Amino acid sequence: MRRLSILLLPACLAVTACTSGSYDLLETSAVSPRFHDTDPQHFDGKTPHRHEVHGIDVSKWNGDIDWRQVKKSGVSFVFIKATEGKDRIDPRFREYWEGAKAAGIPHAAYHFYYFCSSADDQADWFIQNVPRDANLLPPVLDVEWNPSSPTCRLRPDAATVRSEMQRFMQRIEAHYGKRPIIYTSVDFHRENLDGAFKDHHFWVRAVAQHPSEIYPGRRWAFWQYTSTGVIPGIRGETDINVFAGTQKNWQNWVSSVSK
Repeated sequence: MRRLSILLLPACLAVTACTSGSYDLLETSAVSPRFHDTDPQHFDGKTPHRHEVHGIDVSKWNGDIDWRQVKKSGVSFVFIKATEGKDRIDPRFREYWEGAKAAGIPHAAYHFYYFCSSADDQADWFIQNVPRDANLLPPVLDVEWNPSSPTCRLRPDAATVRSEMQRFMQRIEAHYGKRPIIYTSVDFHRENLDGAFKDHHFWVRAVAQHPSEIYPGRRWAFWQYTSTGVIPGIRGETDINVFAGTQKNWQNWVSSVSK
């Protein structure tokens, strides 16, 4: 039943048409930004501010967070970095998880995949460090190339990438009872994921163009539209995201996946 409830999202998103190339181009000049941005983009009129549900993603680099102020500002969800590879944990993960939970913000942990460790080793590490109740929303697998890594710059072929991802996500879904969301960037998606994992929800990064233009054919559930956002309760710049559906879609989905 848990898997069935998670798979309800594509149906509710199809009603909104927010995830396709047929985005409804209404006049957007009068749409006020939900949050301030130090480097705002206009997305050729397809502004993310027309979406009703906004959220953030955070890691240790965000420093001290006043979670009550974050919630009060209108943040509806938060993805929190938990682990990386087979032996790294974000030092503020538990603090952030407890803070978001206490403030009543729907939240989930994400894992940054490291292509120099096995899928099973990384799944073991995530399970070891992320309690089941740390994921009100489905957990997230973050897959992207990391050319600045001091220890691993390996780039497996696309078939190997997809195979490793599948193994990791099977382990995570079996343990947490929630099908993982996939976070990715434009280049990684183009080289490895185009047309793949159609039964998973995608969280895509697109900070200069609308996702429909750079992820053609990909139905997305979450869109990371800026890394230079300003969120009350957090010092410095913050990643901000939108959910593809309406507020009602969001409430129904959260209710279904949090059971």
